[in-house]
Amino acid sequence: FDAVGRGFMLPDPISALTVAAVATERIELATGVLQLPIRNVAEVAHRVFTLALHAGQRLLLGVGPGSTSADFELFGGDFRERFERFEHQFSELRAFLDEGRSGERDLRPWPGTVGTIPLAVAGWRGPWVERAAADGMAWIASAANADDTTLGDALARYRSAGGTRAVVTNVQLEADAASGLARARELGELGFDDVVIVDLAPSTDRFRAHRRVLGD
Repeated sequence: FDAVGRGFMLPDPISALTVAAVATERIELATGVLQLPIRNVAEVAHRVFTLALHAGQRLLLGVGPGSTSADFELFGGDFRERFERFEHQFSELRAFLDEGRSGERDLRPWPGTVGTIPLAVAGWRGPWVERAAADGMAWIASAANADDTTLGDALARYRSAGGTRAVVTNVQLEADAASGLARARELGELGFDDVVIVDLAPSTDRFRAHRRVLGD
């Protein structure tokens, strides 16, 4: 996840995934999602290529325009112009990842990294659901910001536009995880391919219990 300035600290997503990539061999690694409008795209691409050296084919780069003004205030971005900025930055990032360059700016990435990093697009409002189907490898929605009816309607739009992989994140589990696990199962039955849960009281024993409820 990518959140700053909200009264708590999370690791930088790309740095955290680099650590995870070194420490693991099989699990998929993804951002859910990286906020482009508060960052420099060339710098993001440079760091993502570095991550790809360790993650190989296990990386899914989820990007979005952002949803919380505090993040922009801390990093000095304009929250009101985030969608316009994201529109330009998304094309710029795709050029860097697919070709290693954007216009005259050439990162000259390492062999084997160019064209290997799939992009996922976040958002359930406006045109970005359809853009995810047309221009991304996956679509990401947040269960924290929308109810299941809204998510289902957006999912139907994504499928109608030809979208394939649909991911829903931020299904939060409280101390009593039953209702959150039930929602996770319902979202899977609704048609999402991946459901990402966030345990607010995590432990190894709870994780094992979740797996028994949800299955592998």
